[in-house]
Amino acid sequence: MALKNSYLIDLMKTVESRNPNDKQFLITVRSVLESIEPVVEARPELIEKGVLEMFVEPERVIKFRVPWVDDAGKVHVNRGYRVQSNSAIGPYKGGLRLHPSVTEDIVKFLAFEQTLKNSLTTLPIGGGKGGSDFDPKGKSDMEVMRFCQSFMTELYRHIGPDTDVPAGDIGVGGREIGYLYGQYKRLTGDYCGVLTGKGLTFGGSLARTEATGYGLCYFTEEMLNAAGKSFKGTTVVISGSGNVAIYANEKATQLGAKVVAMSDSNGYIYDPDGIDLACVKQIKEVKRGRIKEYVDSHPNATYTEGCSGIWSVKCDIALPCATQNEISLESANTLIANGCWCVSEGANMPTVMDGIEAFQKAGVLFGPAKAANAGGVATSALEMSQNSQRLSWTFDEVDAKLKQIMVGIYHNVADAAKKYGCEGNFEAGANIAGFLKVADAMLAQGVV
Repeated sequence: MALKNSYLIDLMKTVESRNPNDKQFLITVRSVLESIEPVVEARPELIEKGVLEMFVEPERVIKFRVPWVDDAGKVHVNRGYRVQSNSAIGPYKGGLRLHPSVTEDIVKFLAFEQTLKNSLTTLPIGGGKGGSDFDPKGKSDMEVMRFCQSFMTELYRHIGPDTDVPAGDIGVGGREIGYLYGQYKRLTGDYCGVLTGKGLTFGGSLARTEATGYGLCYFTEEMLNAAGKSFKGTTVVISGSGNVAIYANEKATQLGAKVVAMSDSNGYIYDPDGIDLACVKQIKEVKRGRIKEYVDSHPNATYTEGCSGIWSVKCDIALPCATQNEISLESANTLIANGCWCVSEGANMPTVMDGIEAFQKAGVLFGPAKAANAGGVATSALEMSQNSQRLSWTFDEVDAKLKQIMVGIYHNVADAAKKYGCEGNFEAGANIAGFLKVADAMLAQGVV
């Protein structure tokens, strides 16, 4: 699909000239502009009031150095980022990612996507994202702590419970959130809900760990039900073995599916008997080990080096839960050829744009990340609510609210797609539904 509206074509040229090296950001902006073209043509006031020009430009891009000392006494310097993309409907909200792949481009595209995702939850949260090219793998707890303390020593100036509320993402789990929160509290003297994903002893929410994986399955089940299908009796492949993948496996299994493959950054396991999730949890959550250890105790399972090969495993439903761009066009075509009829994204933009188009042309049900994986940020917003009220809801209360939100997201996305002439295209529907709420808020607030 290509832009046809002359205004949007000119706007895209402006974005390209301002961000010539930000490849991923440009791909994402173009994709969204293509999706919302019918909205722009139906709503000329969006052009007259400059909403689109403001929407594609982040409100703030913060970049800083992060010096820290390893256990041997050597000084290292990493780069830290926080992109505050849009606050039209609430304080900035979005994760912090610690991974060598983190660049300004990556954080900008994630923050832009986060704005739309957060809008879809219907909760009052804007979009932001941050992180660093620091790699926590192989680091001691003390090294991670010293890095997190240094990172927060700069970041704390730019965040707050009513300004910007970061959460975890790749490389940032409960350990890292704890260190970050401790340093924020030390620097400010405030005990507040400035970070989500906190431990249960200091303001965290039950069901937050499970939220993205569970939410992915709640969205997917609703999408399947609308098509006259369900998880029951299906074969599922899930990439990754972090929180999202583990709890997507747990919920899909509860809904009647058999998960036969999972992966990490080194390779993937295939178990025709169905993945023993308790074993995976022991390896990844307790031992912090590698997925290949699974085959040591499961003789029918096999391990294959190279994580991208997981998409050659035959399945009915694929749930990519690892990282962006993990499903290439080639992998998408392999899934289609092997009879996969549903793909729903647990990671942030795990399918390349050509792959998404291939799925749609083949009639594969496709749940886009900004809708399907919004359960994590939705539950983070529920954690913010609990912190503000000094309350703690039960697991079942949070889980029920999460399911209600995810079912609502599906119907908002499906309804938007139908209204604007692209029924069944949930990628376009998610972009349209997410954008409309933000755009209406921006119109109401004027030039800000």
